[in-house]
Amino acid sequence: MRKIDGSPKNLKQLLLNTKYSIHYYQREYMWRKEQIEELIEDLSSEFLNFYKQGDERVDVYHYGVYFMGSIVLAGKENAIIDGQQRLTSLTLLLMYLKNRLSKLNIVDHKLNSMVYSESYGIESFNINVEERDECMQAIYDGKPYDVTGQSASVKNLYARYLDIEEEFPQEINDDILLHFFDWLINNVMFIEIDASTEQDAHKIFVTMNDRGLRLTSVEMLKGYILSEIKDDKLRKQLNFIWKDQILKLKSLGEEKDNEDEVFFKNYLRAQFAETIRETKAGSENKDFDLIGTELHKWVRDEKNKLHLHSSADYELFVKKMVKYAEIYIKIKEAEKVFNKKMQYVYYNAQLGFTLQSQLLLSAISYEDNWDTIYEKINLVSRFVDLLIHSRVTRYRSVQYSTIKNYIFSVTKQIRNSTIADLKMKLMNLCNDEAFNPEQELKTLYLNNFTKKYIKHMLARVTGFIEESIGIENNYCSYVAINVKNPYEVEHILCDHYEWFDDEYLTKDEFWNYRNSVGSLLLLHKSINASLNDSKYEHKLIKYCSNEGNIYTESLGKVAYINNPQFINFIQNNNLPFKAYDKFGKEEIIERTTLFTELFKLVWNYKLFE
Repeated sequence: MRKIDGSPKNLKQLLLNTKYSIHYYQREYMWRKEQIEELIEDLSSEFLNFYKQGDERVDVYHYGVYFMGSIVLAGKENAIIDGQQRLTSLTLLLMYLKNRLSKLNIVDHKLNSMVYSESYGIESFNINVEERDECMQAIYDGKPYDVTGQSASVKNLYARYLDIEEEFPQEINDDILLHFFDWLINNVMFIEIDASTEQDAHKIFVTMNDRGLRLTSVEMLKGYILSEIKDDKLRKQLNFIWKDQILKLKSLGEEKDNEDEVFFKNYLRAQFAETIRETKAGSENKDFDLIGTELHKWVRDEKNKLHLHSSADYELFVKKMVKYAEIYIKIKEAEKVFNKKMQYVYYNAQLGFTLQSQLLLSAISYEDNWDTIYEKINLVSRFVDLLIHSRVTRYRSVQYSTIKNYIFSVTKQIRNSTIADLKMKLMNLCNDEAFNPEQELKTLYLNNFTKKYIKHMLARVTGFIEESIGIENNYCSYVAINVKNPYEVEHILCDHYEWFDDEYLTKDEFWNYRNSVGSLLLLHKSINASLNDSKYEHKLIKYCSNEGNIYTESLGKVAYINNPQFINFIQNNNLPFKAYDKFGKEEIIERTTLFTELFKLVWNYKLFE
């Protein structure tokens, strides 16, 4: 092996006007929402630990640092052998900051040059992967990007940028955005390891990962727990059991995923954590936060909270871990593939609610049998479903940084509850929300914040009607993204105010009616595009031609002819369905009332009675 150089560098030193290449066999960008949430949470929390109200930008110079591990590079091309996921994710964060600052009419050329710069007269992104260029350019320019037909890596890239937009904490507002930027590029540190050749770089990477120089928190936790078990034979048995369960957890994720660590964070927070960092700047990290950084150290320091006193206690810890890991695996499988038995778990996962596993694990006791476990999972996931929609319809965020403290509070309240107590507690929590669909849905409009939630609502409502009248529930098809011709939200009114100015006094009034939930449907993307500039009378022909769905078809008269199950469904639930020859203000109000009644059938508290 030739000479190896290692040096500490901050993010600015790594990225400013510096080009990197990624070889074809390492080009997949694989991070998921949970990892972006964790990155944003760790960075923002660390920054807010140092920031004090009234600090000037110059004060950031004295803030502490945050270490993000090593980056392994090879050769003159600066090929990234280890660190691509982190550097790519941080580049997405920089582009988010760039776009936020642009809205404030602030241009920071240093920031721009950390993302996109010139080399030998050619401008390109500093982390250069050709297949990503179009997507990266759209993100850099602050424009939407259609991922249809793109690779999984590009789809992940764009989805993670949207996650950053959604999850970036409100506490870091416009007034201190530059403070955060300064801290991010100057105080987030790496160790850059440079090898002369790619072969040497790979040797370094293998050595660091295979020879114990980079033990994970889970591996260190295992070492601590097993070291406290006195019986040698028992220790060997439990070591085998532990390794077997970790392999099962790792198999849930993609290559290089850390699902075992994600499980332990959820499990320890669900069952043992008692405290969480306050939201105000400068607050001290508590149980919840410390578990997220060094879970093995937290277990060792807080062994009394975990009732770890004797060898038998450590043995029981392993046995409990195994059972909760089995439950966690069931939860993660239910998030990926629709399962009627755990349907609400799937629904919540489609909306990207990553705090779900923590809540579900908290309600379950070690002594519970599988029937009880499934019932508790159903109850808690149903509560999450109600919580998301009660907040979103009132334009209240469900992003991780906004809601994690509330979810942690609920976690402690429902921890190890009996079924009866769990129902009572969840009902009380729902009542505390004081949710009023009749009022909230009148002012629920399609916009950038509500778009994915309204699509989900339309899919749930439509699927509910289908299931109620004895046909297949197509919810999964309605929400599918990575398909050739996905469903999209369709505006019944086309976007031409000038065609309707005799009925709508202003453009704002027209916008409100056009984007209200009573004026929206789900249609295939191709049909949606073909009807873009059509008036209602023409659209109605398509709506009723069996190319939509029962909720869409209900606008026309055909849906009510020779359709006894649909008629019975309407009558049994006293629903104001009707056909419309025209579609104006009055019709939109009536259709909003219909959607509200359907919404109340789908989202109700009866499960807790």
